[in-house]
Amino acid sequence: MGKRAWEFFKSETVLCVAALCAVITMFLVPPDGAYLGYIDVRVLCLLLCLMAVVAGFQSCGVFEVLSQRLLSRFGGRGLGVPLVLLPFFTSMVVTNDVALITFVPFTLLVLEELGCENRAVGVLVLQTMAANLGSMATPVGNPQNLYLYAAYDMTAGDFFSVMLPLTALSLLGLAAASAFVLPRDLARPHLEPRRLQNPKKLTVFAVLFALCLLTVFRLLPYGLLTVVVLAALAALAVVEPKLLKKLDIGLLATFVCFFVVSGNLGRMDAVRTVLEALLQRSTMGTAALASQVISNVPAAVLLSAFTQDGAGLLRGTNIGGLGTPVASLASLITLKYYFKWPYARRGRYLLVFLGANFLGLIVLLAAASVLA
Repeated sequence: MGKRAWEFFKSETVLCVAALCAVITMFLVPPDGAYLGYIDVRVLCLLLCLMAVVAGFQSCGVFEVLSQRLLSRFGGRGLGVPLVLLPFFTSMVVTNDVALITFVPFTLLVLEELGCENRAVGVLVLQTMAANLGSMATPVGNPQNLYLYAAYDMTAGDFFSVMLPLTALSLLGLAAASAFVLPRDLARPHLEPRRLQNPKKLTVFAVLFALCLLTVFRLLPYGLLTVVVLAALAALAVVEPKLLKKLDIGLLATFVCFFVVSGNLGRMDAVRTVLEALLQRSTMGTAALASQVISNVPAAVLLSAFTQDGAGLLRGTNIGGLGTPVASLASLITLKYYFKWPYARRGRYLLVFLGANFLGLIVLLAAASVLA
């Protein structure tokens, strides 16, 4: 029993911490009828639907086929650019963590085949930054964007006017850095050809993804989307039960816990006074700083209870995904894969990761201040 509990804690650390914080605040603010108003059901339903669709895309092998066909066209130093930019653009559609789960193991295999194990640190650090920065371009790119987009009732114009300039600047920086991350005389990788699995199923999930986007932009009711996606998922799970295991229910539970935490803290006058004072000085700076400690998704949920500056929170939590390894929990995915790799140089990875991330954090905060 103890071993199972420890394994659960390791795999769902954020959920466990969030649950503990929720319980603590419940002692300070005893449960009452106001608790029902804490939970944003629309965000939870959208997250569940998007996770189901992304799991379907993964099961069809979409990303593996895409990366193979693209990388087969590149050789030499130019191979670094698609390796880094694949997670950048993919994360805009399927979230930063899914992009890294897909491309980091694939990249390690490619580098082993090419005999470039010593270049893995630079490539993986840039890939991780690319996934975190690319995901900020769309409301569905990461959970905090989806939450803030809904919580502040933003329009598509509101969102893209804030995030696209920062995304474009990030793209330029990543493209320039990735052009020099691999040796000039590198051969083209010889990859075993792969094909899409079950194109008919892919069509179903493509339609469901289109419905998800229509719902995010408030053109369809979220209740209808939820019913349609769950019905399709239940039908497909009969023949492919592994699909259900790919749903990150822990993320949904984590959101519920942080809804409780932020709702209770919002009812504590002392806490509200401190956080409102910090946010009045700089919403973006406070959000970026909080993200370094508690990660950008919890920071978005927590701070949204104390400010009406949704644009500042968008900038701060997305840029704040750079910095420490916990600033964006997606960064821990790369860390986990690389540290298990037989050629891993852990100290060097952490040093390069922190240096590159804090440099990006400073540059983007300065740029965002000017743009704002």
